[in-house]
Amino acid sequence: MLAAKVPPLTCFKAYDIRGRLGPELNEAIARRIGRAFAEVLGAQRVVLGRDCRASSEMLAAAVAAGLMEAGVEVLDLGLSGTEEMYFATTHLGADGGITVTASHNPMEWNGMKMVRAGSAPISADTGLAAIRALAESGDFARARMGGRITPAEGTRAAYVARVLSFVDVAALRPLRILVNAGNGAAGPTFDALAAVLAAAGAPLVFERLHHDPDGSFPNGIPNPLLPENQPVTARAVVAAGADFGVAWDGDFDRCFLFDHTGAFIPGEYVVGLLAEAFLAREPGAKIVHDPRVIWNTADVVARAGGQAIASRTGHAFLKRALRDTGAVYGGEMSAHHYFRDFMCCDSGMIPWLLVAELVSRRDVPLAEILAERRAAFPSSGEINFRVADVAAAVARVEAAYAAAATDRDETDGLSLSFPGWRFNLRASNTEPLLRLNVESRGDTAMVQRAVAQIAALIG
Repeated sequence: MLAAKVPPLTCFKAYDIRGRLGPELNEAIARRIGRAFAEVLGAQRVVLGRDCRASSEMLAAAVAAGLMEAGVEVLDLGLSGTEEMYFATTHLGADGGITVTASHNPMEWNGMKMVRAGSAPISADTGLAAIRALAESGDFARARMGGRITPAEGTRAAYVARVLSFVDVAALRPLRILVNAGNGAAGPTFDALAAVLAAAGAPLVFERLHHDPDGSFPNGIPNPLLPENQPVTARAVVAAGADFGVAWDGDFDRCFLFDHTGAFIPGEYVVGLLAEAFLAREPGAKIVHDPRVIWNTADVVARAGGQAIASRTGHAFLKRALRDTGAVYGGEMSAHHYFRDFMCCDSGMIPWLLVAELVSRRDVPLAEILAERRAAFPSSGEINFRVADVAAAVARVEAAYAAAATDRDETDGLSLSFPGWRFNLRASNTEPLLRLNVESRGDTAMVQRAVAQIAALIG
């Protein structure tokens, strides 16, 4: 019997599912999505995980019900990170994977992240639009027998082994590291990693902050990218006398770093650090980066004899670029880091481990390692402008600067380069926002002047 057609499902976005609880996303909609996912992919086995939000357990149960109606074996991860779903989908040879998560969205939101077999991303042009259409129409095939839930036992241990394969534990020197899970899903997974590190003799001491998962988020939504959320980690790093600090978002597919002084490390410099780490192991390797702030990364890669490749911003584009080029690593300034040997997927656990090894090998503070890079290529950080007419604002900036530019790139928004500085201006995909990034070659004052001038044009 066919389910009734429903109004357009506004929770479907370009690369994932996100919506307000209630009319936009509820158990009935989640069940339809699970059923449609199975039928569009022709799936027989699907990995399912969830974050710690209060609504995630019921939504995951509804997704599982929809999957089982299509005869699917649901490989249940329970509370887990998005990257654990990515790993398990490939490790278990499943036909797809779903994590119920709203990551860093407000409390009244939830959503889902999805992949195909091989942990390949699903976007509007690779299946998400078809899943939406089927979920809306309710034109499902006849229910199939055989659907069941199977605990995905042993998967976390295998995941930990894969993550730790990225570091040489013997190279680690004594370090004290402050970790802030933000009461999200990271805590239990981190503890599993820490236990194996300790058993292997790693001389690391961890100070834990807001570590236990708590879907009410008593210390605020875990989104360390927001400046107002950074002081709590910064203060804890200093108070603990830590060598550096790590903070994660809700589903820990992003991690954010702080040096021993508590200073937040902008994402573009972390991309350079990780590029350096991989090129030391694999000379000549390809490194993918997003096009917003590029000069530091390009310089690091060139010095190490690698090849830098620009990709459009967004996980589907970065993952595709890694798969198409064979690049060993890809990074975005928004703290998404992608690894060829991790199914070309992003991880929030691999980056801080690589930084711990890099600090150990160089035997100098993280702040000192970064000081030279930040002085050589200062940047503004991403600045958001809310405007009534995005296209008109971009046109004003273009008219003022394009004629004098030495290079123009439209990989993602408008990038114009000049002899000593460069900017990228791109529109948000979801809001009436313009996002500006300015960088220079060693001239902080130039960055400040350019930001002021472009801001005046944007209005």
